[in-house]
Amino acid sequence: MNYLAKTKGFGLLTGSPGRGKTTAVRYWAQTLNPSQYKVVYTCFSTFSPNDFYRNLATELGAQAHYRKPDNFRVIQEELTRLSVEKRKTPVIIIDEANYISSAILNDFKLLFNFEMDSRDRAVVLLSGLPLLNATLRLSIHEPFRQRIIMNYEIPAFTKEEGRSYILEKLQGAGAARTIFEDAALEAILNASDGTPRVINNLCNSCLLIGDSKKSDMITAETVMQAINNNEI
Repeated sequence: MNYLAKTKGFGLLTGSPGRGKTTAVRYWAQTLNPSQYKVVYTCFSTFSPNDFYRNLATELGAQAHYRKPDNFRVIQEELTRLSVEKRKTPVIIIDEANYISSAILNDFKLLFNFEMDSRDRAVVLLSGLPLLNATLRLSIHEPFRQRIIMNYEIPAFTKEEGRSYILEKLQGAGAARTIFEDAALEAILNASDGTPRVINNLCNSCLLIGDSKKSDMITAETVMQAINNNEI
């Protein structure tokens, strides 16, 4: 995503539910220098086109209007003002973008067209489920898809990555001894399929079960109970 910030243009970040898309985007946005970047975050992908543009205009700091052409104009004017006058790169993050309408996707090439399509003044990052890639492969979206300069799908954790993730979480919480047996960790990683959110939920459930039983260690049996409780 740092490459996208430097080059400007459209980027795509996808991943299955619970893979950490929003967390990754939030962390990346926080690393951007506020004197060089103006970050706008929106998750209102289900809005009607004009409501979407009204919201975007407002988030950019412009005065939203009733008519779509007027909102187009003020958005482009504000993007130009930020880029040229303020020397800041606008970074527009659209979360849950798999719900965005085709009408809005079709408009993007026009909305972010500057100097006869010869220059990108903003970073536009669309984040959503893998379905978004399938949508963009439709022929109607081919012109827009060709302008995407970054397309990355967040993979699941490997077993090694998942194990490190759990142990780092425990250390961060102040754990000074082994909490999960190796067999318990293996059971969690198998059941979670490498998805961070599922790992978190299972670990939390295991700790609650262990606490209720006054257990000294989380065992594979405890994990199986947590799996049943979470209906995984």
